[in-house]
Amino acid sequence: MNIISKKKLALLLMLSLICSSLMFGQEKSSNNDIWLHYFGKNKITEKFSFSFEATMRYANGFSEKQQYFVRPSVDYQFTKIFMGSLGYSHYNTYSYGNPSLNKIAIPEDHFWIQGTFVYNHGDLKISHRLRDEFRYVGVAAMQSNGDFAIDHYEYRNRMRYMLLFNYPLIKNAETTQLFALFGDEVFMNLGSNAGKTFLNQNRIIGGVGYNFNKNHQIQLSYIHQNIWNFSNTLQESNPTVRVSYITNFDFSK
Repeated sequence: MNIISKKKLALLLMLSLICSSLMFGQEKSSNNDIWLHYFGKNKITEKFSFSFEATMRYANGFSEKQQYFVRPSVDYQFTKIFMGSLGYSHYNTYSYGNPSLNKIAIPEDHFWIQGTFVYNHGDLKISHRLRDEFRYVGVAAMQSNGDFAIDHYEYRNRMRYMLLFNYPLIKNAETTQLFALFGDEVFMNLGSNAGKTFLNQNRIIGGVGYNFNKNHQIQLSYIHQNIWNFSNTLQESNPTVRVSYITNFDFSK
């Protein structure tokens, strides 16, 4: 293992330790989640592509709806190893678990900018993804009848960084059929409306993927997700299974 790889592993361990240190002094809950995930990339020209991502998330098996989102984006391939993206996301996070993070379902709208840096070190593919999210989050307030309703939207800024490793397990000619993946993604609250916690989420990711052909791929991943609420009084630790269907089409030819 070279010095660069050791530094990356040390960074992952440091982020995980920081997240673990924030787990004390809060009310805690745990949910066994299932995420059904789709991501599709559609190449329009040699440089431009359009991507669309959608997810339906469930808590405690399929017994409770947790969250859904849709996320379209426009991508530009600046170089062979660097791509920039501009996108929009719409979320709806339900009231789930005991105790619940939310009193009622909370809508969110995000505008975001992203840079993705991907390169190979031998057979190992390494991906760095940094996304800056400009979030408009629905804020619930108690009404005169005692029920909760969305009272207004609040601007919040969040930065996300993901480090992901991809290693081939089975190759067919020059293409990879079966591969392993491992990584970590950290969500950081920024600015004056960051709330009482710097870290919003952390996800440790491990799984396998299978390429049916150059257009269709499926992934099965285990994600251990930690979430801290805005007031830093509640922390969720959620073992999660994610099933992803991924498509990649080239319409430029």
